[in-house]
Amino acid sequence: MNILLIDDDQSLRKSIRLALETLNHRVTEAADGAQAQELLGHSLFDVAFLDLKLGREKGLDVLLSLLRLAPGLAVVVITAYATIETAVEAMRRGAFDFLPKPFTPDEIRRVLERVVQIRRLQSHVEELEQQVRSIVPEADLQTVEPAMRDALDMAFRAATTEATLLLRGESGTGKGVLARAIHARSAHAAGPFVTVNCPSLSSELLESELFGHVRGAFTGAVQDTLGKVAAAEGGTLFLDEIGDLPLTLQPKLLRLLQEKRYERVGETRTRASDVRILAATNRDLLTAVAAGTFREDLLYRLNVIEVVLPPLRQRRSDLLPLAEHLLQFFARQAARPNMKFTEEARVSLSRYPWPGNVRELRNAIERGVILARAPEVGLSDLPAQIGALLPVGVTEIGGTVTLEQLEAEHIRRVLANTATMEEAAAILGIDPSTLYRKRKRHGL
Repeated sequence: MNILLIDDDQSLRKSIRLALETLNHRVTEAADGAQAQELLGHSLFDVAFLDLKLGREKGLDVLLSLLRLAPGLAVVVITAYATIETAVEAMRRGAFDFLPKPFTPDEIRRVLERVVQIRRLQSHVEELEQQVRSIVPEADLQTVEPAMRDALDMAFRAATTEATLLLRGESGTGKGVLARAIHARSAHAAGPFVTVNCPSLSSELLESELFGHVRGAFTGAVQDTLGKVAAAEGGTLFLDEIGDLPLTLQPKLLRLLQEKRYERVGETRTRASDVRILAATNRDLLTAVAAGTFREDLLYRLNVIEVVLPPLRQRRSDLLPLAEHLLQFFARQAARPNMKFTEEARVSLSRYPWPGNVRELRNAIERGVILARAPEVGLSDLPAQIGALLPVGVTEIGGTVTLEQLEAEHIRRVLANTATMEEAAAILGIDPSTLYRKRKRHGL
């Protein structure tokens, strides 16, 4: 941790500094409140040790100034003139803890361990608050489909190990849900679960997001930032869409995986990390390796255990039970209990290919609950494409169907069974721009 030590006794500062550095912490000294405030103005500290007697200054007044400058700072008050009243007043003004002099290195260590524990609890609370604010149903991982059962069995057997897992599957198949379930079953379950969405930022910003940076490392870096690796300390770091990780960052991630070491942007100091890494992708990483956009050594280091989640169209036995589960969830949210699907809606839900997988199903049913006027969700309450499939048998060549209908149905089915527009266009024998226009014309 980065620690600020504030005491006007130089010899005492030296002894405390030695104790802290023995515990592998980084220490910056200040002789008075003014110097401490100046340091806080341009550096980030995790903990401050503050003497209550700083010459003519009152340590309790300095405490308030420090917390105004850095509200999240854990301030440990130290004094040789300890009384119950002084301790109570220090805690009332926002001190994290109180150490009477003389104290031992073990007492310092125990205080810092409490800081780490409280920070982890705060991270848990923030994570839970975020989940509550964005309340959404997550896919039930119960399944009767053999392929899905095999995937979950492999994932949960590996969850208790330190192995890196690579979760593969189309967008919307529940890779993020499974990552959380793995974390909950792991030895890191008491630690935080932190997600990094790899395609969301430029290479430079993503490096800072992952590893953190120091003040002045780049334009706009006005203060030190810890980064997601540090935020996940003791827990799980989930790298979503790892196939889009910029090539320039891949060696640094490889080092983190192999050596558990990293540096913040703009800093030469090497830091140790205790995180479990999970990764997910909807891309074929072997193809990316052949194309030169993904490192082969990183792929093999990530892919210690590969778990492939099948698309929803291959989980037909799970589809309607999952739809019912989501219907009841959204019905409870809308204070409309006991809602049902009409038979027509159930048939269309079961026949639709669900190219967006569980995510598309969830959105469709939420829409249905909102729009339904009756206690039943009907076909008209669901997105138009779900009911647009032609009746069984109509698409047979020579049947009573127009060329327009035949083309629309053929394009729909090809799109449902391919991962990209380019792949679908290649199968259809047209270029992607033509496919885009046909999709728009047919309302697909």
